[in-house]
Amino acid sequence: MKYLRYALTGLAVIALVAAGVAGYIAATFDPNAYKPQIIRLVQEKKQRTLRLDGDIKLAFWPSLGADLGRLSLSEFKSDKEFAAVESARVSLALMPLLSKQLVVNEVTIKGVRANLVRFKDGSMNIDDLLAKDDQKQEQFKFDIDHVAIENAALNFRDETKGAEYALSGFNLKTGRIANGVPTKVSLSLAIKGNQPKLNLDADLKTQLTFDLDKQQYALEGLVLEAKGQVADINNLAAKVAGNATARLKTGEFSAGKLSVALTGASGKDKFDVKLDAPQLDFTADKASGDKVTVVAKITHPQGTTGVNLTLPGIEGTAQAFKSGAMTLDLDMKQGDLTVKSKLTSPVSGNLKTQQVSLPKLVASISASGPNLPGKSLSGELAGSASIDAVKQNVQANLAGKIADSNIKARVGVAGFTPPGINFDIDIDQLDIDRYMPPTAGGKSAGGQKPPEQPFDLSGLKNLRANGTLRIGSLRASGVKASNVRLDIKSNGGRVDVSPLAANLYQGTLNGALAINAAPATPTFAVRQNLNGVSIGPLLKDLADKDILEGRGNVALDVTTQGNTVAALKKALNGRTAVKLADGALKGIDIAGSIRNAKARLGTLKGEQTQQADAKQKTDFSELTATFNIRNGVASNNDLSMKSPLLRVGGEGDINIGEDSLNYLIKASIVGTIKGQGGQDLGDLRGVTVPVRVSGPLTAPSYKLDFSAMATEVVKQKAEEALRGQFEKRLGGGAAKEGAKEAPKSGSDALKEGLKGLFGR
Repeated sequence: MKYLRYALTGLAVIALVAAGVAGYIAATFDPNAYKPQIIRLVQEKKQRTLRLDGDIKLAFWPSLGADLGRLSLSEFKSDKEFAAVESARVSLALMPLLSKQLVVNEVTIKGVRANLVRFKDGSMNIDDLLAKDDQKQEQFKFDIDHVAIENAALNFRDETKGAEYALSGFNLKTGRIANGVPTKVSLSLAIKGNQPKLNLDADLKTQLTFDLDKQQYALEGLVLEAKGQVADINNLAAKVAGNATARLKTGEFSAGKLSVALTGASGKDKFDVKLDAPQLDFTADKASGDKVTVVAKITHPQGTTGVNLTLPGIEGTAQAFKSGAMTLDLDMKQGDLTVKSKLTSPVSGNLKTQQVSLPKLVASISASGPNLPGKSLSGELAGSASIDAVKQNVQANLAGKIADSNIKARVGVAGFTPPGINFDIDIDQLDIDRYMPPTAGGKSAGGQKPPEQPFDLSGLKNLRANGTLRIGSLRASGVKASNVRLDIKSNGGRVDVSPLAANLYQGTLNGALAINAAPATPTFAVRQNLNGVSIGPLLKDLADKDILEGRGNVALDVTTQGNTVAALKKALNGRTAVKLADGALKGIDIAGSIRNAKARLGTLKGEQTQQADAKQKTDFSELTATFNIRNGVASNNDLSMKSPLLRVGGEGDINIGEDSLNYLIKASIVGTIKGQGGQDLGDLRGVTVPVRVSGPLTAPSYKLDFSAMATEVVKQKAEEALRGQFEKRLGGGAAKEGAKEAPKSGSDALKEGLKGLFGR
């Protein structure tokens, strides 16, 4: 890890400063008297402030050394503390110095603390300490008997990324450190960070051999163990063991008896991963290796997933290696569903450029379960894939058939932490409903429906995706559509689908969908326009409701939030508009009900309630309405429904959250057409009949207000009688010559009209 390298570099700088100070002091007889000169020298050379708070004790034989008290070093051109050491002891072998060989018998440093910073311009606060002097210096050969660093602490802040890391409890012990000499190394530390989130305790034991001139490093008997948290992985326990050799000048690498074991948990998922690589060798002119295996098991509340990867022997060179057919087996069990998939392909690649190619990739899948069509399905995709680790890029092209769906897909991954997925997928037909479990309609033991389980959108929070999905023929939630297109963008928990377009039910759909899964309570926004759609079949397939017929347009612009469907319905807000033609309102025949009521006006009083009857309907030539939706309640006051016989207006509420409605329809007779098997309604022309619609959406009831209807009829007859009298008076008021009887008074005419109405 590069941050660990920075930490070690910082500690090395502190050690060198301490060694330099000790060496200078060792050359004087009264080192404490020379503190001001030492401090001034550091200020002049490095423009940093050195503090020496303790007494300096020198040793001259058999080694030249110094015990230093507490010392500290400031930041460059600042009095702010950069690093401090509680105590340090450094001793040098005296005789090798005469032959320009630096043989350090002992380096012991206790209580180191330092602060490393990478500034926004990319520079670091130790650049001046690492800079070389312009004067050419003769090189010393060094040989250190042992090094001990106790309880060191290091803070690193990267302002370019907003990352912070803290290293604590750093303890290092080594044997002799010299070119070509194997030395035992023991290291322990704790590290915390925020990008990614880290909280780890680590322990390393190995035997190190190095050659700085050849840039060659070897680790024998390596055992690295770490426990803690990395990103969203908790209870992590990792162990790496084996041998490794790296020759940086020639780019050669080898590993033997390498094993990796990882266990941990991510959310409710637990994992166990093991890797074994007996021998891998990549030299300048040859690449070889034994079989590599990876076995993983993931356990989650719904079931288990098993992964088994096998890579046969590798041959070639580091620039062009290849292997036989790699095999990846995946077994997943979730409830009653069992899925088995297998991926195979030869592997070729270039270790130097870190590129891998899978030229003949074949992926097969089979699934079985009681809810699958025919209780099983299978399919196969074939194509190729490539991986570029330097650019962090993956590309795959696949085509084939799964169940009844022919699929063509181009999928890419840009970046690995987190991955950014881009895709372009074509599917000729897809019936999602075939693969969905049946809807549970039962009740719990107490007679109540079981509580609705919240849906889990946590997978969207870290999803970065951008692409297009096209489906020739789609069935989902009962709805049938064709020429479906979805352009999807997802980042930071927000998913935008725009456009979301399709042909459906003799019309078209075009709009957008937005989901924000980042908050604890996810939010949704839907904007859709349905044009020329046959609304009856759509409602029947979507909601299994046969209440409306007609063809036309529906505009929808709504938002909501919640973790369950019930919560989404109750939090619905927005607006919708409907404009339909040549349709029918099902459940009631308003004209027929008025006709029947008219024949019995003399005997019926008050209100009459009737349940919806699927066999009845009220035809219309045009229907328009707009709804304002607030907290799950859709309010309307401008319903307009027209037919040759009726004019219908209305207002009221539809409670979407409670699946109920309370609506007042006002129907007026405008035509003289006789109903089927009924009387002419011409004598009720202009009469408005109130119809109250209420109850559950699945089975509403209709109440016809006969009292209001009778009042309307009486009012109409009175107006007609009075109008007739006025017309006669305005026409001369006298009976025509030859009339058999004089005209009746206005009151007599009204009485006659009422008698005709009530049949009396």
